[in-house]
Amino acid sequence: MALKKPLGTAFAIGAHVDQTDPIAEAKARDTTLVQFFLGDPQGYKGPEIRYAGGADGLRDDAAAAGVDLYVHSPYIINVATTNNRIRIPSRKLLQQHMDAAASIGAKGLIVHGGHVEKSGGDPASQIRVGFDNWRKAIEATDLKIPLLLENTAGGDNAMARALDRIEGVWEAIARAEGHENVGFCLDTCHAWAGGISLSDAVDRIIGITGRIDLVHANDSRDAFDSGADRHANFGSGQLDADEFASVVRDAGAPVICETPGGAAEHRADFAWLREHL
Repeated sequence: MALKKPLGTAFAIGAHVDQTDPIAEAKARDTTLVQFFLGDPQGYKGPEIRYAGGADGLRDDAAAAGVDLYVHSPYIINVATTNNRIRIPSRKLLQQHMDAAASIGAKGLIVHGGHVEKSGGDPASQIRVGFDNWRKAIEATDLKIPLLLENTAGGDNAMARALDRIEGVWEAIARAEGHENVGFCLDTCHAWAGGISLSDAVDRIIGITGRIDLVHANDSRDAFDSGADRHANFGSGQLDADEFASVVRDAGAPVICETPGGAAEHRADFAWLREHL
């Protein structure tokens, strides 16, 4: 199941929606692409399929409607950590969401890079352990669909905030059996808030990973390198409009907007983006 970087500029623009009826949410936004959680994004309880037709029904109905589904894994997953009480349950939860996402025919499962704990030891050594924990996590997970690593906005010990950390994680993943089923999700707000210049973000990321498989297109409420993960609707935040649009255009990948509001606000964001593209 080798991944390929999408080509061309005729990419779909969708949004993060409630999971109860993703197909209806897609229709309300006039899109063919949606992302959602399967259950509580802050809990270890495990995935939950809330669609009335169950997993099989959602898979079949989405295919019939021509709607592509993406699943975002819980925020609490942290497979990089040196804390066994977090890392081991995180691996279990990642596999559970991988299985559930595959059961509904999702195109990918997005996961944050996680972090290692601050300690009295050598920080560089801790970071290296975090990188290798990612390698182990990939080898321990049955990747039934593409797993998309997402860059994150904050944290000094984050695995996927700064470009050098993303490079370290990616090099570790590349040594893992199953690495060919791992892709990359570029979040524009996270990049900006994490201190990655948008002017060359796509080139720098592709230089590291060789790919961008999904874009989380979000304006940022807060300043550059603030570390604050606060999304804003397009044109209402801190991102330069031309740089923002260039990231989306140059990435050439499907786009998910994780911006505030419902269908009306998302349709307005889609229109803003298309105008600036």
